[in-house]
Amino acid sequence: MKKALIIGAGPAGLTAAYELLTKSKDIEVVVFEESDCFGGISKTVNYKGNRMDMGGHRFFSKIPEVNEWWDKMLPMQGAPTYDDIILNRPMPVKEGGPDPEKEDRVMLTRHRVSRILFDSKFYDYPISLKMETLTNMGFLTTMRVGFSYLASMVHKLPEDNLENFYINRFGRKLYSMFFEYYTENLWGRHPSEIDASWGAQRVKGLSIVAIIKDIFGKIFKKKNRKVETSLIEEFKYPKLGPGQLWDVTAEEIQKLGGTIIKNAKVTKVHKNDNNILTGVSYEKDGQEIYVDGDYIISSMPIRDLVAGMNDVPAEPARIAKGLPYRDYMTLGVLVPKINLKNKTNIKTVGNIVPDCWVYVQDRTVKLGRFQIYNNWSPYMIKDLEHTVWIGLEYFVNEGDEYWNMTEEEFSKLGVEEMIKLGIIDSPDVVLDTHMEKVKKAYPAYFDTYDEIDTLIDYLKTIDNLYCVGRNGQHRYNNIDHSMVTSFEAVKNILSGEKDKSNIWSVNTEKEYHEETKENEAEVD
Repeated sequence: MKKALIIGAGPAGLTAAYELLTKSKDIEVVVFEESDCFGGISKTVNYKGNRMDMGGHRFFSKIPEVNEWWDKMLPMQGAPTYDDIILNRPMPVKEGGPDPEKEDRVMLTRHRVSRILFDSKFYDYPISLKMETLTNMGFLTTMRVGFSYLASMVHKLPEDNLENFYINRFGRKLYSMFFEYYTENLWGRHPSEIDASWGAQRVKGLSIVAIIKDIFGKIFKKKNRKVETSLIEEFKYPKLGPGQLWDVTAEEIQKLGGTIIKNAKVTKVHKNDNNILTGVSYEKDGQEIYVDGDYIISSMPIRDLVAGMNDVPAEPARIAKGLPYRDYMTLGVLVPKINLKNKTNIKTVGNIVPDCWVYVQDRTVKLGRFQIYNNWSPYMIKDLEHTVWIGLEYFVNEGDEYWNMTEEEFSKLGVEEMIKLGIIDSPDVVLDTHMEKVKKAYPAYFDTYDEIDTLIDYLKTIDNLYCVGRNGQHRYNNIDHSMVTSFEAVKNILSGEKDKSNIWSVNTEKEYHEETKENEAEVD
């Protein structure tokens, strides 16, 4: 029997394991996970009954296979959620689906609300052109935005960096208001230093033109209207947070006979003289253990993968070593209420603002974004009706002054910034806080990234190596695209296909899986 060794129990690794076990009886599957939990950066942390989502994970895909997969693991809700019940708020339910009030293994449908907090005012994210936006900006700023956009239409900049990419789509004024500082805070680099491909991948077809088209599509109720991913209005979400999906998947893998070893850090990937991988070494409980294998599916960071591999030529080794990452810290803050007023027409428990997350565009704070977990799922909160559970998100580098803060220091910083932004009035109202850190949360698009094709070409020469997922490909993939890289890898393994182009091409083209023959993009 052949053996597949899978590095990492995040979305890509667990998807690969499940797909192999369900599509072949001839391959033994072993998964190595460095931590003690599943989901990678899509894990859910349970702190005293209040759950935290590391980075906020909307489940939305235009890929039918992914939606079917999710539905198999967590069927769509067949009855209203707790907050929908007490608010008498309508939400689509699936006939025969599980009742989230009675069962845990269920996927919810949630409203997507995410806005920008800029100059103490809320703006839609992505930026909209409705009256509230224009009123918030004021007449003069609105005129500057308009003329700036017209100028960008006439004088296109070369798209050789992220700054020019944004200016071409939104104009210099909107870019400076809503993109420049946030992007620099996220990556620790000015957008002019970042490769434009990050914007092309994350923003895709979004622009002022796309926003205008979407507005008119709604006005005239256009059927089959194509909706950019950033404009979706509803999304799926596991009842107990994103980690629940991967906990369920891990259970299914073990039922199918797969092995998952937690607290197992892969340190070496062994390669023979024929450029074939023979196995991995991992550390557990202070011991180094070797396991041989026929296929290696890696979702670990490329930098670490190549560093742990023997006999790598100098050029790919140099490029891999120079690939940058951005790390992530979050502070859960429990308070009885927040000062932000709900001026929308969306009803919420306690009438809190309805946002899932808010992008902070304020140069006086380090805070990049904050989540309101109450709005992701009512089951994320221990006491939904009397507390608000907020996640303050900071983008940092491992080892910097923020990363090295004690929990007490980080809590003090976060609470002070909440006061500065007017979210709360005093540290005295804070009931509890909790800090979490995530290494290599975001593969970054600068330094040696512009040479990554050379590195990929080398990795493709190793016949039995399959690189999948966000860190496995050093590509800022969403969950669905990470899963598709594993779908493709498993297809190649089972068919004996040596060409890896299908795996590496996932989410590189703007239209990859963006349109379907059916009405996949319709959200009205």
